[in-house]
Amino acid sequence: MKPKIKITLIDRKGDHACHRGHKIGDVFDFDADRGALCPMAMHVAFPYIDILRYGGTPPVAQNGNIQFCCPDSDVINIFKIEMESDT
Repeated sequence: MKPKIKITLIDRKGDHACHRGHKIGDVFDFDADRGALCPMAMHVAFPYIDILRYGGTPPVAQNGNIQFCCPDSDVINIFKIEMESDT
């Protein structure tokens, strides 16, 4: 069984609102919410998730989180990825 992956929008660095309507605090289940998360953000998230699901360790931010940025330079949403445990 694949581990459950949670993606949370935690910050925004750009000057414009998200074109997809995402806001800080939005949470997405990688498997259940694929159509809800912006395709550009999903494209960036996928390698991190793939690494996690196959037992690797993706790059970690200075704060200890696994994070990635939206590739839209006007928006720059910052997402956190967490692998949820079964407990």
